This record gives sequence, structure tokens and C-alpha cells, in this order.
Amino acid sequence: REAQHVATLKIHKEYLTYLVRDAKGEILMQSHDADPKIFNTQPSEGFSTTEKYRLYGASALRETLFIDIAEPLDHRREAAREALFALLLPLLALIPISLLGVWLFVRISLRSVLAYRRAVEARGVGDLSPIKVARLPAEIDPLADAVNHLLERLRKALEAERSFTANSAHELRTPLAATLAQIQRLRHEAPEGPLRVRAAKIENSLRELARLSEKLMQLAKAEGGGLLSEAPQDLIPLLAHGVDEWNHSGGQRIALQLPSQASVYSAIDPDAFGILLRNLIENALKYGAADQPVEVSLGDQALLRVVNGGQAVPEPVLRRLTERFVRGNSDASGSGLGLAIAQTIVQGVGASMTLASPATGRDQGFEVRVQFVLIPTVKE
Repeated sequence: REAQHVATLKIHKEYLTYLVRDAKGEILMQSHDADPKIFNTQPSEGFSTTEKYRLYGASALRETLFIDIAEPLDHRREAAREALFALLLPLLALIPISLLGVWLFVRISLRSVLAYRRAVEARGVGDLSPIKVARLPAEIDPLADAVNHLLERLRKALEAERSFTANSAHELRTPLAATLAQIQRLRHEAPEGPLRVRAAKIENSLRELARLSEKLMQLAKAEGGGLLSEAPQDLIPLLAHGVDEWNHSGGQRIALQLPSQASVYSAIDPDAFGILLRNLIENALKYGAADQPVEVSLGDQALLRVVNGGQAVPEPVLRRLTERFVRGNSDASGSGLGLAIAQTIVQGVGASMTLASPATGRDQGFEVRVQFVLIPTVKE
């Protein structure tokens, strides 16, 4: 008997071809594009693989009829690739979108944490107020409370230290002045000889102690806040007045250079500016060359420069001059607090101070540059 062929609806290439055979292997029916040579000689059940085809066999009617199906391996690989691409292409487009969504979600969720970090970074000796940031994550709230508690304890400790320094210095002024007056009277009344010399040494020591007391009061004021003025201040008249006072008492050793414009405004408090200028000029007069003037200038961009002559300061010493009780290599008397007070005031008003030695444009000398925050215009 001849094998039956299944009629096709239209001419096309078959990827799955099949044979229906009996138990002896005779073909009973086959697909129109089937090639009997690619199938096993005897029908069998299950999967098998040849060089180019994947075969599957199944039986029916108590193993009297068998159907074998063949699929080219190339077609299987192509179908696998198409299925893989069909899955991967949406994933490739979805992964960047998912990453962007996760990044945005985390960014928005951590916005309050970032604001809290910036608030912590902005805190310093001049601002130890509690940090208040809304909607912090529940895990961060205990840490924020602990930080605020620590800031409060630190603020109280610093306030106690400043109060002790200021009160001690203030209480010492009256007895020091009285003792100094008595020593001066004793020196004048004492006869020439060792007693007068000893009284002169005691007088010098008391003067140094009085200057140290004044420096401690200035340091307490610099660290205690109140360095910014409610209204912008014109630095030109403040500088001119301060230099004029020093020239009257110091022998006209200060050369002043004012800016070309009429006004230079900044937010520093006048008293704080006076303390800053006094310490910078005193430092320049004390440690600078006695036969050279001290140059004080103010630029149009609120840059204050104080320059003195003398030997250059070594770099290791220069880096430490703004520390408390640190002095340069000089025989001049001093407390080592002048530049430390100046640095504290500069930091408190948001300005910057730079030390240079040799001075700019020179092969020796010492220069202090203070760059204030310039307020461009002031409306009357």
C-alpha cells in the first residue's frame, strides 16, 4: 500500500515534518515535505538527535502506530535566539529605566538626610545651635537627637570657658591697674640702685600681664559671637580712624593707602573690625623692622593688607602663627594671641586670612591679607 500525503493549504517550507508508520516501519502517512531518510529506520519512542535534526517519536493503539516528528537543528537554534532576543530587548530598555527610577527614589528619600549633613558641616565654634531638619528617616532620628545633645553640651562648655576667660580678665584689670600705679610710685620714690631696677622689672611684668588680660578679653569677644553688624559698614572710615589713632600714639610709622572708590561695604561689626585692625597693626609694629614703615591698604574688593619689613618668617613657623600662644622667632615681648584673635574674628565674619612671608613683591618682610565679604551696593 502506498503512503498517504496530507494535502497542503498552500506551498510553504515545513520546519516540522512527520511520518506515521506501523510497527514494521512501513509509512502510512507523511507530511508533504517529509524526507523519510532523515528518520530512524525503525520507529521508536522518545527524543533522539542526529547530525542535523532533532527527532521525537510516540506510539498509539498499543504500539501499532507510531508517529515520528523531525525538526532541523538550525531552526531550533534560530528559534532559541529569537526567543532570547524577545526577552532581552525589553529588559535592556527596562534596566536603565529601573536604575534611574531607583536612583530618583533614593535621592528623594535621602533629601532630608543630605540637608542634615549640610547642616552638620555648617556648624562650628560660632554656631552650635540645634540642628532642625524635617522628615528625617526613623533610623536617623535617634542619631540627630544625640548630635543635638552633644552640640548643647559643647555649647555650654564653650560658653563657660569664654565666660571664665572674660570675667577673669575683667576682674584682673582693676587690681592690675592699682598694683601698677603703686609700683610706678615706688620706682619714682626709690633711690638709684637695685631697688629701682627691681621695681622697673616688676612694672614691665605687670604691663605684660595687663596686655595679656586685654588680649584674653578680646579673644572672648571674638569667640562669643556678635561679630556681624545688622547693617553693612563702610570699611574706609573705620580703617582711616584706626590708623590715625595708631599714628598719633606710635610715631607716624603707618602708611595708609585707601581704595579709589568712595565706599567699601562689608558686614563686620565696627568693634570687631577695630579689634582685628588693632591686633594686625600691633603685630606688625612689634615684630617688623623698626626703621621701616608698616603699610596698610584696603582694595576696592574689600581686601585688607598689612605689610611690615624685617626678616622673612620660616615656613614651619608661618603655618602655626595663628595658633594661640605661638610666637615667631623674635626677642620682642608678646602673648602670642594677636594673630589667633584676628583669625577667630575673620572666621566669625565669613572672611579669609592669608599669611605670607616674604611679603608680596619683596624678598623679605611679612604680610597679612584679609579678604572680607564685599557687599556691592547699599541702598539708603
